[in-house]
Amino acid sequence: MTALSNRWLGAALGAVLAAAAFFPAHAADKIKLGVIGGDEEELAEVVKKVAAKDGLDIEIVAFSDYTLPNEALSRGDLDANAFQHKPYLDSQIANRGYKIVPAGFTIVEPIGFYSVKFKDFKSLPEGAQIGIPNDPSNGGRALNLLADNGLIKLAPGKGLLPTVLDVTENPKKVKFHELDAALLPKQLPDLDGAVINTNYALAAKLDPRKDALVQESRTNNPYGNFVAVRAGEESKPVIVKLVKAYQSDAVKDFLDTRFKGAILPAW
Repeated sequence: MTALSNRWLGAALGAVLAAAAFFPAHAADKIKLGVIGGDEEELAEVVKKVAAKDGLDIEIVAFSDYTLPNEALSRGDLDANAFQHKPYLDSQIANRGYKIVPAGFTIVEPIGFYSVKFKDFKSLPEGAQIGIPNDPSNGGRALNLLADNGLIKLAPGKGLLPTVLDVTENPKKVKFHELDAALLPKQLPDLDGAVINTNYALAAKLDPRKDALVQESRTNNPYGNFVAVRAGEESKPVIVKLVKAYQSDAVKDFLDTRFKGAILPAW
């Protein structure tokens, strides 16, 4: 081989190596996912492991306040979040104008009524002090649960978003305390009972299967959680991979083993 050929070969090899450095053969997709800390964060860690096998690197960002993940997603600080159901998102959109849409179902956590003072829902006394979440969707969810179990009656046609102003019959004259959902477990000893979201109940070491005096139906439940993204991004390959990871057999098996029916697949 001539010196000219050697120089040509060296130059060509250098160009190939430079191109390889600039365009890696395989770079994992990356995504930033917002969740609520606790059991949903624990679930997201399983999702992260499943997604990694599909070339998706998930950075999990945990929040303690329901109002923050949608704000972060809308700002562009997150690529997706996974913590909410449709009634909650609808109320957030109505109040804040977010352009956020569901991309695929994840889990459903039937909400329940808890008490440390009473063992039977029907034994709640007249004038009982009842805590409910103060956000419109979960507050409405709590009132519907209490109405479904005969404690109160609600005005017809209010659907999933009744308020305390829609209570038309209250034979035990219970008094409602609308509190931040995350604070209800801490306030439970000072109340006669409270409707608590399952993620906060679990974080407070309450077992929904044993400790909830009444609970939402586990079938045809309208409060399935989902992966949420900015409108128009629901078909992006990284989002499709994220939803696929959430809806995997590995996640279903984890839910069955870890939560034993307290948290269920929603897909």
